Order: sequence, then structure tokens, then C-alpha cells
Amino acid sequence: MSPAELADAIKEYARQLGFPLAGITTPEPPAHFDIYLRWLEAENHGQMTYLAEERALERRADPRNILPECRSILVLGIPYSNPVLAQPKTQPTNCQLPVTNYGRTAAYAWGNDYHLVLPPRLEAIVQFIEQQVGHSVPNRWYTDTGPLLERELAQRAGLGWIGKNTCLISPRNGSYFLLAEILLGLDLPPDRPFTSDQCGSCTRCIDACPTQCIQPNRTLDARRCISYLTIENKAEIPLELRPRVGNWVFGCDICQMVCPWNIRFAHQHGDPAFAPREGLALPVLAQELTLTPEGFNRKFQHSPLKRAKRRGYLRNLAVAAGNARDVGSLPALEKAQSDAEPLVRQHAKWALGQITG
Repeated sequence: MSPAELADAIKEYARQLGFPLAGITTPEPPAHFDIYLRWLEAENHGQMTYLAEERALERRADPRNILPECRSILVLGIPYSNPVLAQPKTQPTNCQLPVTNYGRTAAYAWGNDYHLVLPPRLEAIVQFIEQQVGHSVPNRWYTDTGPLLERELAQRAGLGWIGKNTCLISPRNGSYFLLAEILLGLDLPPDRPFTSDQCGSCTRCIDACPTQCIQPNRTLDARRCISYLTIENKAEIPLELRPRVGNWVFGCDICQMVCPWNIRFAHQHGDPAFAPREGLALPVLAQELTLTPEGFNRKFQHSPLKRAKRRGYLRNLAVAAGNARDVGSLPALEKAQSDAEPLVRQHAKWALGQITG
């Protein structure tokens, strides 16, 4: 089997495992690393201090600092549900409350956690490669877990271009997909990079962002991003931004929902592993605010929502209830004022003030 035939076989096997997007690039240092450094210098990463650690910077500067034997990188994309087309429309069957207000969760988190779903598939691809070549191959694989500028790698591998909203956009699939990478100590022919910018003069994502966090150079100020505020941010949500969070309780899809490429080309359903679990896409605010630590851990087992932890999730729910002026959440918010977590108490008090005046 020639290197080109091997590359085609690998990509075909990846598609069989649920990765419709598959491309190969070289391990050359990222051309936009200087932009990343300036982004860090401007403190746009907020509390995500791990992004600026010296060892992480060294590895992001050159993939071969992760795997010295690296000679090619396989970049993969796996789709998740379209939040516009696949969002559940009905009240959860286990809800005993009269429902007037829901929260909203980013679509990638409706199903199982991709950190748990993808590793076995990546391992299977490595095993397939080693079976084809007849010997072990040095490798490292990541899915949003390693120090890589993965969107640049994906663009170099021909998967799409980095849009104005900072998401990687595929001209045939939109941007509702997750990325994964396998560094390989194996020579494979690289795919042609995606060089055209197909955003054109469109600014729908910039105009639609409630917190105006999208910056002109295709980066964003994480400190103002709703996804950051509701997931990575472990402290209070700034007072001036709370009304702009709306009813998002984990992540945000707005800049993707308005993108013409998603409106025209994104499929309704993604990989079955990310299919909506009951009550995750549109959580009932009044009900969720009563979650105990045990209830939270039980409900969100194997779910991305565990990353926010209970205190962060209830913080977000309180903000959403306050923004919705959800009178049905008043009893739960009043109880939350005596929660063991100061973060929950503080935001519950704010929400009560928004509802009762």
C-alpha cells in the first residue's frame, strides 16, 4: 500500500467510526502562534491560566515538542446536533411543575461527554494504522485536551476555514462539530489546506453576540463570552453582563445559529452519542435549582455539564431565572439563599431582586 493509499484508507476508516471530516497535515509550527501570544498578553483568556503556562506554550508552538517523532497529523471532525433543527420542543416527561421558563444549553452538551466518547475511537484508528503498516507507530491523540492550536491544524488539513466567530466552518457541514487530532510518527501525504475565506462581508455572528465578545481578528474576549462565563468562569458573573447572558445555563450557540453556513448546510442530527438526553437541552429552571449535590452528580453523569460543577450550574440557573423574571422559580431561589455555596447564594439573591424588584 502506497502512502497515498494508506492515507485514503485511514480517512475512510475514520468516516466509518463517525468522523465525516478527516484530513492530514504536517507537524510544522502554527503560522498564527504570534496571534495567540498577543491574545494571551491582552488577558483575553480570563481565568484559563493553563493556556499561558510555559510548558503548554512550548508545545503549542510546535507539535513536535509534544511528539518528537511526529511526521504527520490526522485531524478529525465529528458532528453534534443542530440546535435549531434538533432542539426538543416538548416539556420533559418527568416534570411535575407547570412550565413557563426554560434554560438553554449549548447543543454539544446535550448528550454524552465527547471526552469520554471519542478516545476509544481514536485508539481504534491508531490500531487500524498499526495493522496496516505492520508495526507500532509513535502517536499522541487529543480531543480538546492537548496543547494544540487545533483549528489552525484543521484548516491546514483542509477541513474548513476559521470564521469570524472563531469557529472552524466546513463548507459542506457548517460548524456544529467537534475536533480531534492524532499525531503520528508516520509519513502521510498532507491534504491541501483550506485557504479561502468564505465569510465574505457577513457580520451576522458579530452583530448577534449579546456581549459583543467577538473581536476583529477572529479571536474573542473570553471574559465576555457567554460560554466562558457559564463554564470556564469559576467566580461570579459580572453584574453588567448578567442581563446579557439571557437564559443560557451552559455554553452558548448564538454565533453559530445565525451563521448562514449552518442555516444552509448543517445537518439536523449529529453522532448518536451526542443525541439529546432528556432534560438537558431545555432544563426547567425552577426544577433544576433544587438539585442537591447528589442529584447533580447523578443527573449529569457522563455529561459535559459536570464541568461547571453544581455551584456554577446553579449560579447560571439563578441568572437565567432572574433574566426570565420567572415567578415559578421564587421558592427555589429563596431556598438557594441559604445554599452551602456562597456563589449560589449571591446569584440567587440577585435573581430575586430581578423578579421581585
